[in-house]
Amino acid sequence: MSVAVVADSTAYLPDQLARRYALLTVPLHVSVDGADSVEEGAFGPDELVAALHGKHRVTTSGATYEELARAYRRALDAGADAVVSVHLSRHLSGTWDAARAAAADVAPELIRVVDSRSTAMGLGFPVLAAAEAARLGSDPPAVEAAALGAVERTRTMFSVQTLDHLRRGGRIGTAAALVGTALAVKPLLHVSEGRIEVLEKVRTTARAVNRLVDASVHAAGTGPVAAAVHHLAAPQLAEQLAERISAHLPDHQECVVSEVGAVVGTHIGPGAAGVVILPGGWKDTFR
Repeated sequence: MSVAVVADSTAYLPDQLARRYALLTVPLHVSVDGADSVEEGAFGPDELVAALHGKHRVTTSGATYEELARAYRRALDAGADAVVSVHLSRHLSGTWDAARAAAADVAPELIRVVDSRSTAMGLGFPVLAAAEAARLGSDPPAVEAAALGAVERTRTMFSVQTLDHLRRGGRIGTAAALVGTALAVKPLLHVSEGRIEVLEKVRTTARAVNRLVDASVHAAGTGPVAAAVHHLAAPQLAEQLAERISAHLPDHQECVVSEVGAVVGTHIGPGAAGVVILPGGWKDTFR
């Protein structure tokens, strides 16, 4: 049985993996100063950073019902027997709701929609777990279960230079945002049950990086692990994180290092860096 896997653009998957698994990806969108929105891929990180530094108002919006329905029809028309569609947290975007509506109208008996309860590679690893299960011929329930298994085990943690971007976008509460402005505290954040929450309060960026490494190693455990490091306009910091984490995880399956796109970047701001950990790795999640 052929199962197609659909993702959205905030997974930030390496191009070679997206091509290897023939993933269908629907875009989220970005708007600057109220102009017509554009697909995330048409507005890169450099443009985003310039807009944010220029004090322009950048807003984001989810994948649309029409885009998702079109992706589902394309997959089924191309010969897929079913579709598993995996998306960023419903608490961070309306994309999951749009996907559910599109699935219900296109072919509810053939399309399964999964909430990754995260984003970036916190979404990407569940997508890859589903895609690997599909590649090996698993049926639709097993492909969905592969994604859900990765969701349950994935940890997403990150540090930002300021919480103002998350506050303005409504992705973190005002009270939590104030924690980051008082006494120059730089909270370490994580995604918990699909919501962004403060994990720990630290005083400096250096301390936040140290705690990211410690938390990542603890989350990984002692066995094989898939890891990803993300950043926005902080490539040296990301490489440092990746090197330190890899040194502590000799059995890591692979470590993906990438800059986030404009949708996630709008909400975390320049200088942000984060780590996503999947104990066991995505190739073994469905077993």
